[in-house]
Amino acid sequence: MLVGLLFGTFAVCLILGVPVGIALALASTAYLYAADIDLSVVAQFTYAGMDSFVLLCIPGFVLAGNLMNGGGITDQIVRFGNSLVGHVRGGLGLANVTGSMIFAGISGTAVAETASIGAVMIPAMRKSGYDAPFAAAVTAAASTVGPIIPPSVPMIIVGTLTGLSVGKMFLAGAVPGLLLGAGMMLTVYMLSRRRGYPKGTWQGFGEVLRSSRAAVWALLMTALILYGIVGGVFTPTEASVVAALYAFVVGLFVYKGFGLRDLPGIVLESAIGSGALILLVGFANVFGWILTSEQIPQAIAQAMLSVTENKYLILLMVNVLLLIVGTFMETIAALIILFPPLLAVAQAVGIDPIHFAIVVVLNLMIGLTTPPVGVCLFVAANIANVPLSAISRAIVPFLICNLIVLLLVSYLPWISLWLPSLYFN
Repeated sequence: MLVGLLFGTFAVCLILGVPVGIALALASTAYLYAADIDLSVVAQFTYAGMDSFVLLCIPGFVLAGNLMNGGGITDQIVRFGNSLVGHVRGGLGLANVTGSMIFAGISGTAVAETASIGAVMIPAMRKSGYDAPFAAAVTAAASTVGPIIPPSVPMIIVGTLTGLSVGKMFLAGAVPGLLLGAGMMLTVYMLSRRRGYPKGTWQGFGEVLRSSRAAVWALLMTALILYGIVGGVFTPTEASVVAALYAFVVGLFVYKGFGLRDLPGIVLESAIGSGALILLVGFANVFGWILTSEQIPQAIAQAMLSVTENKYLILLMVNVLLLIVGTFMETIAALIILFPPLLAVAQAVGIDPIHFAIVVVLNLMIGLTTPPVGVCLFVAANIANVPLSAISRAIVPFLICNLIVLLLVSYLPWISLWLPSLYFN
């Protein structure tokens, strides 16, 4: 009865369009009130969920992304991508995906990537003769690379929940992220040839060199973060501070995209964005505590293991479950609620935890572009000014591509474990 109230309240809030964090808080409060449990529990577990040293890196990475974006990095990344592939059929679409792969090393979040790249690429693609739904679909689909290629906010959350090495997960996400980007570029090229989308002109190696000089600062930021964490120079939290300082210097003195007078606005925007994210983690912790007290995670684990102990079938079941969950639940909330019990199941059947973490994050990223409530779809549709139904149809080929990559990563563990095995023996 009480569990029904918990999930019923949560479902009604989502249907009414209540933000996921608030929906979690309201559902948890309704359960505690009906169970006659002191409501001070909400404050206690919300604070406990936010009281993590690793979570401190979220504001740093969000600030670094906003500083680099405010400094004009998005335009430079798009220019570099266009200089490489703009002359190929569907070149602007290919540049869109390429830009997202480079920008992934800055933002760490899919929604930020959709908004930043989309604001530049969607109008440019429409002006060049691409269909608006296609332009929006490419942007939304490519944004899923963001949390796979390091740095990754969802992987940081996983590290907070379980103690898994964030450095190992960052390395484990690199090859799947590149594979995801390559698959989407192939999809863009095939669709562009079939539909006769335009291609630009080759601007020469001189333009490639000039644009690379500007875009290299973004690539150096990714290398700095990875080397620092993997090499043990600094922790993920310290890496976020270094990244923010780096972005400040590059944005102010190299790109000169903002001045000191713009800094308070950028900091405020970053504080609001990261504050909302961390508060969501806190509310999700209350929800997760209730689920644990009702032994729902244990029930999920027992139910799955009662069906089969074959790790390949377990992976299939997890993929189906998370693809469904990812279509309506925010990524961070889904991770906090579901990852610990699913990890217990995975380890029980001999699945490597780092490999499993990449599979789960990739699943939930695909959910961000899955109709009917994929968040990235809403952002891209709003920028392109197209109805959700149109972008939902246009995203289908990219979803098929991403699902193929998901199956490869799920059933070929070496794709994600190869790089970590080189550095962590």
